[in-house]
Amino acid sequence: MVDFPEALVAELAKKSSVVWVTYAGHSHPVWHEWVGDAVCVVANGDEQPLPGIEKQSTVTLVLRSKTNRHLVAEAEAAVELLAPVSEQWDVITTTLRTGRLNVHDRDNAIDRWSRNSQVVRLVPTGVVRLAEDVPTEIGQSVPHLARR
Repeated sequence: MVDFPEALVAELAKKSSVVWVTYAGHSHPVWHEWVGDAVCVVANGDEQPLPGIEKQSTVTLVLRSKTNRHLVAEAEAAVELLAPVSEQWDVITTTLRTGRLNVHDRDNAIDRWSRNSQVVRLVPTGVVRLAEDVPTEIGQSVPHLARR
């Protein structure tokens, strides 16, 4: 465990424009913005696919170094879907639109997201594992040479 998990997650998320969101046995790389106390993303619709994110109560954020892409930590995060009428909608969607590179139809992006996508806050719960505490049991395969 980490002494200051919220600060570590915030620092790692702010320094990278991509995090991996893991749930239901799958990992998804996503562009995001750190807003307030959460990783915020636009999912589905014309944006990045996060199938079934609305059914999740928690996910795992895989946080990597921006410079060398090595795993630094994994953090548990609660999933919060934002409605267009929510108090945080304007601040979060404006920040997301500003930070999104190559956004299609920038002037109408927020309206499009409200109709076709989901704006999601991934709020760290305080459960953080540093890279050395994350199991890395990746199966190895042996190359097979073609037989003649």
